[in-house]
Amino acid sequence: MKTLCIVPCGNRKIWDKNPNAGPTKAKYVYVGPFAKKCREYATRFYLSSWCILSAKYGFLLPNYIVPGPYNVSFNDRKTDPITIEELSVQVKEKGLSNHERIIILGGKNYVEMANEVFSSKEILSPLSDCKGMGYMMGKLNDSIKRGVPL
Repeated sequence: MKTLCIVPCGNRKIWDKNPNAGPTKAKYVYVGPFAKKCREYATRFYLSSWCILSAKYGFLLPNYIVPGPYNVSFNDRKTDPITIEELSVQVKEKGLSNHERIIILGGKNYVEMANEVFSSKEILSPLSDCKGMGYMMGKLNDSIKRGVPL
């Protein structure tokens, strides 16, 4: 069964650490601890089949070049995050609809969006039972350490 792992973006980006970084591959843009841990998990278990869900750009394949800093959040509608309709178009355009199983790492917002956009697919959200970020990080760390996907 073809599986796609979707990881969250993050508020902390490469330009926060290095303002002169310039255009950067998506896989290096999000530098917060949770985003980095999710990326580590995705590359460990789904190396050829993962992407990032960005509030501004939607589904980013790892080598997509992000032009520069931005601050858009799914939690703040005033920042004009990408819509479900736009995400649905991207799923078709980027060939993401070819996957039968979707694994979504992240919080409630990400899981809800995945459920809407991939409604006909099997969707797994292995972190949804966690009570907070620390528990999510612990679960990811344990999985990576044991070499067993969630």
